[in-house]
Amino acid sequence: MAVKFGPGGNSLSFGKRKFPDELPSYLASMGLDCYEIECGRGVRIAAATYEKLPALASGNNITVTLHAPYFISLSSVEAEKRDNSVNYIAESLRAADKLGAAKVVVHSGSCAKITRAEALYLAKQTLAKAVALRQSEGLKAIICPETMGKINQLGTLDEVLELCTLDDEMLPCVDFGHLNARTHGEIKTIDDYSAMLDKIENTLGHDRLSQMHIHFSKIEYTNSGERRHLTFADEIYGPQYEPLCELLAKRNLNCTVICESDGTQAEDASLMKKAYLGYLK
Repeated sequence: MAVKFGPGGNSLSFGKRKFPDELPSYLASMGLDCYEIECGRGVRIAAATYEKLPALASGNNITVTLHAPYFISLSSVEAEKRDNSVNYIAESLRAADKLGAAKVVVHSGSCAKITRAEALYLAKQTLAKAVALRQSEGLKAIICPETMGKINQLGTLDEVLELCTLDDEMLPCVDFGHLNARTHGEIKTIDDYSAMLDKIENTLGHDRLSQMHIHFSKIEYTNSGERRHLTFADEIYGPQYEPLCELLAKRNLNCTVICESDGTQAEDASLMKKAYLGYLK
């Protein structure tokens, strides 16, 4: 068992390399073994990617995940938008299966116009439909609701864990940068991380804790929460990655970790991987 690390999309340093042909050598040069396909603006994937990526990934021990469109709205007050969201999730799952992607990250929704309780109720209804569709089509990729960075978004850790109780196969996507932003920098110590990991384990069990999906980046925030993603070079905003890497090693987990730094996601993922390997020793 081991944690896998990689970037969300391509770092600036990927440059003019050919995708996906040169992805394995690029990741290997940084010791990385995971990659998230970004479909935030829609599931628009080139035919060559469908054709080549599955074999390239499996042949080079790369775990692939996929981020579903940002415009999914599980808790929209408009029924049509919720129904469309089910279709977008299904489209993402089908694409993931064709690509050999193990997990699909889904934004949890908004609670700007309604109470958090009402938003969570609608999100659970919408997600239950997506789960039923996944099962009816026999799709393999796992749905991963994501913790969110803005305070008026659904997506606290507690809310995401409640969404995950809808289906035993669902896994949380815990974005520690988002959680730090929405709490105005409360993730500071190894005990802060440990308390969150304990909560996940107590709610979903050890197996789902071990297999969960993680997003990580430093994020600038305002009173409203997340403002923008930064790089690990930033010395003002958190959270720090080292305490998390220490716990992932000490608890012998089997997570996938995707770094979403702004333009240096592969380089910063490599820093996380090196820290993790150091704690394994």
